Amino acid sequence: MSLPPGFLDELRTRTSLSQVVGRKVMWDNRKSNQAKGDMWAPCPFHQEKSASFHVDDRKGFYYCFGCHAKGDAISFVRETENVGFMEAIEILAGEAGMQMPAKDPRAKEKADRRTQLVEVMETAVRYFRLQLKTGAGTAARDYLFGKRGLSEAAVETFEIGVAPDGWQGLWDHLTGQGIAPEMILACGLARESTKGGKPYDVFRNRIMFPIRDGRGRAIAFGGRAMDPNDKAKYLNSPETELFDKGHNLYNLGPAREAAGKGQPLVVAEGYMDVIALSEAGFGAAVAPLGTAVTEPQLQTLWRVAAEPLIALDGDAAGLRAAYRVIDLALPLLESGRSLRFAIMPEGKDPDDLVRAGGPQAVQGVLDAAAPMVDLLWRRETEGRVFDSPERKAALDRSLRDALKLIPDPSLRYHYGDEIKRLRWDLFRPPTRSAGGTPRRLWRAGGPAAPAAPTAAAKASLLVSDARAEEHIREAVILAAALTTPAVLGSFDAEIAGMDCTDPTHTALRDALVGAMPATQEEATRAATEAIGREALESFLGAPHLRVVPCLRRPGDEEVAALTVAEELAKRNAARGRRDAEDEAVEDLEAHSDEVVTWRLRQASETYARAQRAAGEDDMDYETGANGARIDRGERDAFAALMETIRFEKGRR
Repeated sequence: MSLPPGFLDELRTRTSLSQVVGRKVMWDNRKSNQAKGDMWAPCPFHQEKSASFHVDDRKGFYYCFGCHAKGDAISFVRETENVGFMEAIEILAGEAGMQMPAKDPRAKEKADRRTQLVEVMETAVRYFRLQLKTGAGTAARDYLFGKRGLSEAAVETFEIGVAPDGWQGLWDHLTGQGIAPEMILACGLARESTKGGKPYDVFRNRIMFPIRDGRGRAIAFGGRAMDPNDKAKYLNSPETELFDKGHNLYNLGPAREAAGKGQPLVVAEGYMDVIALSEAGFGAAVAPLGTAVTEPQLQTLWRVAAEPLIALDGDAAGLRAAYRVIDLALPLLESGRSLRFAIMPEGKDPDDLVRAGGPQAVQGVLDAAAPMVDLLWRRETEGRVFDSPERKAALDRSLRDALKLIPDPSLRYHYGDEIKRLRWDLFRPPTRSAGGTPRRLWRAGGPAAPAAPTAAAKASLLVSDARAEEHIREAVILAAALTTPAVLGSFDAEIAGMDCTDPTHTALRDALVGAMPATQEEATRAATEAIGREALESFLGAPHLRVVPCLRRPGDEEVAALTVAEELAKRNAARGRRDAEDEAVEDLEAHSDEVVTWRLRQASETYARAQRAAGEDDMDYETGANGARIDRGERDAFAALMETIRFEKGRR
């Protein structure tokens, strides 16, 4: 069976080699750099203990420095699954969501035709480049070398040419070379006349920029009008058998090579921006082709770099383009790939910035590129006033709707956490002292407590026990995953999103979620590499873990799963309660009179009595709306505290 032209290119674009290989190996997290697609592991093709098997995710190739095995995703599937070429293609296509083509006896004929069309395009490239050096290219040379300040080397590198101001210049040249008229029309270089005359050239009196695919083949042109009165300043080739403008990027091949050498992948708006950036030393620059960035283009960008920089003009149109990219990208995000946005100074594009300030000015803007969550927040809040509950609720709803688009639970959690921080900064400005000067609010765990005890400081004591309780629940969850790693398959997102209370827990969490061990031995090895043997023994030997059932019965998946589910539910419920307590403490800090102090003390004592009365074995629970178990004693004590808060706020 023959595959249609472009099928394998599309399959490689949609396939992540590290994901394919990751099913068969355990990555060495000390040597690997996921953000750069540079991954190392023990070789799956020969027995070894060291990590000599290297995967370059950007280039899509693997190589073992021990046994010298090498190849791409297709060869890896063939070798590890013991299947033939077409079976490997079917496996990868199914995982990538691509429909296998029906058997086509004319596939070879189509491939040959595609090769012929590329040859026609290459002939056109040579024609336009030659015209730039003749009298017909005088105005274009003045524009390129004079007004735009391009070097001759840049013009040669990007193969810039000119289409003369005539109706059949290219047509006559190509037909004179013996090229069939049908092939010229199929390349989108000419159009049929509606008046019965000869076909006429699509590009006339324009500076010509050849567009090449990732393999360097000429597939289309972009033309800039020389006549200022021309309604279309830029004109791209129509879509053809070679060219799909939503799937290709200008300068993709050279940019992919430069990104592989460590340069940042920069997405600009147009051809001249890409050329100016490349001339300034930013060789990994690309641009969409006359349209907004599309989903296939985003997928291609992420194959080249984990975090492309979207460089947009510093005007309203540039921001609108950035916001459109955000809407497109949110449903496609996953751990290890995102976007950053480099907004140019107002009124300037990358080309202007290079000519005005040189490479240093561009580097400064790229260094200051904002993460996508900042642009999302800016879109939802800029120019708006939130002076009523209704407006605040509308903001909350729009942000929730945006975050729901993120499919990765862990990533969605971290986005929500950052939005929560930004929201706090917006709605909770610093309070003012008696003299009217702003002062920093103190929160539990903040940089420094007030010198004198206040009602807020006393109320914060309610939180300290909760933090210790949270630390213990984390330890139980991590211990369950260590002794019975099968639970990671059901709770990996929840554990990955767990914001741990100390560095040891954080390191254990990252090691377990990163390795996804299949056995207790593998889990122990990953944990030992992360924190060391002594620290691991100290962790597992802690008194609060000695009575945990899943540690006494390692490997019992049902017991471990029940333990993890219950501890996660309790931890999340306690976290929600503590956040509300923190907010209440902030509200009361500036109002620490005797009545507030007395009422908070009453609430604190009620809470403490409920905690002491509730033992782990006989606690009085009820089931919440989300299925979590809620201690009635804690609920009632917290309700009393909140009632006190509401009373005092109403009194003021």
